Amino acid sequence: MSGTTLQVRIARKTMEAADIALLELAPLAGDSLPRFEAGAHIDVELPRGLLRQYSLCNDPAETHRYLIGVLRDPRSRGGSAAVHDELAEGQVIRIGAPRNHFALVPARRTLLLAGGIGITPLLCMAERLAGAGADFALHYCTRSAARTAFVRRIRSAPFAGQVHFHHDDGPAAQRLNLPAVLAPADTGTHVYVCGPGGFIDAVCRSAREQGWPEAQIHFERFSAPAAEGKLDRPFELHLARSRRTLTVPAGQTVAQALRAHGVQVQVSCEQGVCGTCLTPVLEGEPEHRDSYLSDEEKRCNDQFTPCCSRARGERLVLDL
Repeated sequence: MSGTTLQVRIARKTMEAADIALLELAPLAGDSLPRFEAGAHIDVELPRGLLRQYSLCNDPAETHRYLIGVLRDPRSRGGSAAVHDELAEGQVIRIGAPRNHFALVPARRTLLLAGGIGITPLLCMAERLAGAGADFALHYCTRSAARTAFVRRIRSAPFAGQVHFHHDDGPAAQRLNLPAVLAPADTGTHVYVCGPGGFIDAVCRSAREQGWPEAQIHFERFSAPAAEGKLDRPFELHLARSRRTLTVPAGQTVAQALRAHGVQVQVSCEQGVCGTCLTPVLEGEPEHRDSYLSDEEKRCNDQFTPCCSRARGERLVLDL
C-alpha cells in the first residue's frame, strides 16, 4: 500500500444481505478518520498480504467511522473470502486514506445506475445529492430481493421516491429498461454506473448508442476485464528524466520491472482499475489494458497504467 495508512478497528461486522458483509471501521481511541467525498474508496490490507479496494458507503461528513460493503464472490482472487471468513469484530487492520476517482461533477440532473454491490458508492452519492437538493434518480439492479443490500436504509431515506428497484427474478415490468431510462441523451445530465463488468458495459453501450457524450458517462469497475488474446512480449523502457533504459520481459508488468530496478511507482489495485499508478508517456504507443482511462484518454497515448498496460511497439519513453 502506498501513501498514508491508518489503523482502524472493526467495530461491527454484519450480513447486510445474502453474501454481502457490512463492516464498520472505527478509529483507534482518541483519533478521527479523514473526511471523504461521495464516490471515494479505501485500500484495505487483508490476510496473506492481499490488498483490495472498497467503496465507502456512509455519510462523507462522518469522521467516527467508515462503512464498506463486501460481496462474497467465488470468482474473486481471494479478497472477498478473506473479508467474510477471516476478519472479525475487534480486529485492528490497516487501510489507506480515502481516494476518489469517481467523484460527482456539477450537473443539472444526475442518473445513478447500480448493479449489485455497485450500490456502495452510488448510495453515498444519492445521499449527497439529496442533501444538496439536487435532481437525481437511482436505478438499483440486483439478482433478487434477498441479495439487495441497504433496503431499509433506502426505504427510510427522504429520497426513497427517487429510487427504482429492479430484480432479475421479478416480474418483467419492473426490470431495467436501459433504452427507456437513458432516452433521450441530455446535455444537462450525467450518468454514473457501478457494478459487474457486464452491467457497466451494457449501460455504457446503450448510452453511447443513444448519443451520450463520453464526458457525461462515468463508471467505476471493481476489476479489470481479462486481456483475452493479448500475448506479452518484451519491450524496451526508457526513463527520460533519469536517463535509464531497461527491458520489460514477458510475464512481468512495467511496475514490477521498475521496482526491480529500484524505481518506485505508486501502485494500489494492480489491475488498472484505480488510476493510482498513472504515468506520463513521452514517446511510443501504449497497449492499454486498464479500465480506468476513457477511450478518448487512451487515444491520446500520453499516459498509461504501468501496473497492467504494456507497449504496442518495441519501445516506450516515460517521464520518470
